[in-house]
Amino acid sequence: MADGTLDYWRRKLGSVPEDVWSHPDPRVLILADNGLTELPEALGRLSGLHTLDLGHNALTRLPEALGLLTGLSRCLYLHDNALTELPGSLGRLSRLRYLNVGGNRLAELPASLGEMSALVELRAQHNRLRRLPESLGRLGALRELWLRGNALTELPGSTAALRELRVLELRENAFRTVPAALRGLPLLRQLDLRANHLTEVPDWVAELPALEKLDLRWNAVAERSGSLEALERRGCVVLR
Repeated sequence: MADGTLDYWRRKLGSVPEDVWSHPDPRVLILADNGLTELPEALGRLSGLHTLDLGHNALTRLPEALGLLTGLSRCLYLHDNALTELPGSLGRLSRLRYLNVGGNRLAELPASLGEMSALVELRAQHNRLRRLPESLGRLGALRELWLRGNALTELPGSTAALRELRVLELRENAFRTVPAALRGLPLLRQLDLRANHLTEVPDWVAELPALEKLDLRWNAVAERSGSLEALERRGCVVLR
């Protein structure tokens, strides 16, 4: 295809088609919704890709060769598969801006995540995460972090280093307190804590300078709270 886009979306292929390997310089490869159960190590030869879509398949593992795709700079879609782990080589994708691993069976994210220094948006909703790696704080460009539907009870202390973070979704986890690592984040605008186990909101939340929306629905937070009233007075939308 002339523009370097190979689009095999929803073709019921079952495997990566041979045409992929004969294309001179693919830039975008879309293999979503094809019933794929595995990927060959040859995937690593496609070093010119900037976008790879493997969503909505049945993948249980990824080849280490994924880390050879160092040209990936725009998007990597791995959502809605059956992955239980991600390869450590993922950290080599240091130019990647968007990563979606939602809808899998991940119990943890690899420590090498912190090497993905260009990440702007990370989506890991609906997995089985109980903790995040301390290396998370090295994602200095991260603006959006989506973690709905996991089993998290805390965030690593290094989260405090995410100075570019604007949107944080922690809905449907197991937090009993607002993570202290968020204190002082200068650009955090939206904080979604719906359906956790919160009973109070600490005073420092009202000091988050950029906060515009705080969603506390389906928690047991007291109706009257000085910190929440202070947020509302300055125009922050507080849902409870």
